[in-house]
Amino acid sequence: MRKLGLIGGMSWLSTRTYYEHINKLVQAKVGRQASAPLLIESLDYTSLQRLQGPEEWARAGATLADSAARLEAAGATAILIGANAMHKVYDQVATAVSVPVLHIAECVGRRLAANGVKKAALIGTRNVMIESFYRKKLIAQDVELLPPEMTFVDTLDRIIYDELMLGKATRQSERELKTMLVELERDGAEAVVLGCTELEMIVDVDANVLPIYDCTRIHAEAAVEWILGD
Repeated sequence: MRKLGLIGGMSWLSTRTYYEHINKLVQAKVGRQASAPLLIESLDYTSLQRLQGPEEWARAGATLADSAARLEAAGATAILIGANAMHKVYDQVATAVSVPVLHIAECVGRRLAANGVKKAALIGTRNVMIESFYRKKLIAQDVELLPPEMTFVDTLDRIIYDELMLGKATRQSERELKTMLVELERDGAEAVVLGCTELEMIVDVDANVLPIYDCTRIHAEAAVEWILGD
């Protein structure tokens, strides 16, 4: 198996989810005693959340690029950025290393296209929902995205940053997400993309009114394909 590097800590809860998904998939494919060869660098998220302006994002990009370089030097043959929002600095990270950096939105876009999804809704943090760096990767696969509803953007930002990243998953937030998904279906979405690694804490990925594309799970599956050389 090939060794994979994971840039984590954004948040540590999502890093735990990546670790669990990757190892369970490796175990299912290789054998019950198997575990994934991983290098994980868990960054301090204090200075990396709710970034504003080009200078803060450039600093974050440099932080992740340095992390990727350290992982490559330690033997990683490919890199994952374990957060959807931080893929805004993907290009900065990818140019810092000579090994592949698996882009989460590209993995999801290919899955949507393979399943014939033509119109989807993207939910996540504010920058994932509004900015082009993530959306254009899905649109490139001929998937039409519903325009972001600002009421949903504000609600999701509050739930993600004030609750989920602190390990909280309230009943109220679960109800709000269910209502949101029903409205997205009424607006014509054929599927919903979870563009935040923590959202699976309050969204039932396997049983909902719409097919749910969990970016973390799909990214982890791409990671295991790399690890196993599939």
